[in-house]
Amino acid sequence: MKFWKEVTVNADTSILSTLEIIDKGSLQIALVIDSHNKLLGTVTDGDIRRGILNGISLQSQVSLVMNTQPFTGSVHESRENILQKMKDHRLHQIPIVNDNGCLTGIELFEELVQSKKLHNCVLLMAGGLGTRLSPMTDNCPKPLLKVGIKPILETIIENFIDQGFYRFYLSVNYRADMIRDYFGDGSKWGVEIRYIEESMKLGTAGALSLIGDKPTEPIIVMNGDLLTKVNFQQLLQFHTDNNSKATMCVREYEFQVPYGVVQIDNHRLMNIVEKPKQLFFVNGGIYVLDPEVVKFVPKDSFYDMPNLFEVCIEHKLETTVFPIREYWIDIGQVDDFNRANNEYKERFL
Repeated sequence: MKFWKEVTVNADTSILSTLEIIDKGSLQIALVIDSHNKLLGTVTDGDIRRGILNGISLQSQVSLVMNTQPFTGSVHESRENILQKMKDHRLHQIPIVNDNGCLTGIELFEELVQSKKLHNCVLLMAGGLGTRLSPMTDNCPKPLLKVGIKPILETIIENFIDQGFYRFYLSVNYRADMIRDYFGDGSKWGVEIRYIEESMKLGTAGALSLIGDKPTEPIIVMNGDLLTKVNFQQLLQFHTDNNSKATMCVREYEFQVPYGVVQIDNHRLMNIVEKPKQLFFVNGGIYVLDPEVVKFVPKDSFYDMPNLFEVCIEHKLETTVFPIREYWIDIGQVDDFNRANNEYKERFL
């Protein structure tokens, strides 16, 4: 890989600058080196997101979030050995170093196996009534409303296609015939599209029980009214790296208390904090689920995704959160629809 030098940073480089380098490049990783080109560590998108969850500022040095003991390959190793090492440890990239620990390159799993397509299924929830967008949705399902120059759902699907996905399930109900007529079997886009017909409201997880061919790879589930620039390959990598069975994408939500908050100890006034801001992580409507989790979803029953995560937690399965730092908008109301139209050109063209 001849472009590895473009993703090298120093230990004192800011996390934000490192993030920009990761996003700009195609390797999904940054390599931290010293002045003598010795490899100090690696930084992935997942490392940074974990840092965000732990309250580390994007202005901090990247050394605070880097992996100081990354797997490496030797310049003397064969590509076959390196590929096997990547398979054994589920690595997508591996830095190559010489006998002195100096960086000489990087190998990518996708290039070694010459595979470009991701076999993970994507389930898009496209059956809602969209009543809050009436009258626009009186005769048109919300996923077919045009934002910019295309229907919302078309932009979502094409975004997945650009990232290597080709197997789609669309869960439909309201005006299902219009969605079927528009997307067909997906051949127009060079992908496979199958439909799950909801005869009743099944919630945000219920449609999983109706997937005919049970998935063998982690499946991505996403609400069909979201426009986002989330890197879904990084999302899958985060899910895998953390040995997760169920991953929920979350967003930061800031709430400002409109009053002075009084801190007390029994009857004594200790402090007054004027209009404090509180930061929460809220559900972002995008999920990754291992196949074994799908069995918890009851057939032909209303079942929301939070219910499924609660069951996973009860069974002590590894459940994780993936913080969304990219563009994200839930087109639930007219104001959201208008905003998405105003931002479409900048974000998606």
